[in-house]
Amino acid sequence: MATFTFQSKWKEELVCAGPGGTFVLDFTMGTPFVYLPTEQAWEQKAPPWAKPLWPALRDELQNWCRSNDVGLVVDDGASVYC
Repeated sequence: MATFTFQSKWKEELVCAGPGGTFVLDFTMGTPFVYLPTEQAWEQKAPPWAKPLWPALRDELQNWCRSNDVGLVVDDGASVYC
């Protein structure tokens, strides 16, 4: 059973919904890439309920990106919008 669901929005956003709410990751559309903070950066940027869920998020996001032909970039500078 998946922990997260993903929905792309027209303003280059990927809305991630999980057990405690939603947050948004950057999702570039020209060449499609989703940007996820590294696990260490996630601790500083994520909503409190999502902090321990980074491994599940990364795995599920990787699968979503693969099945939607989207690249995934894991980077310290990636943003999370709560």
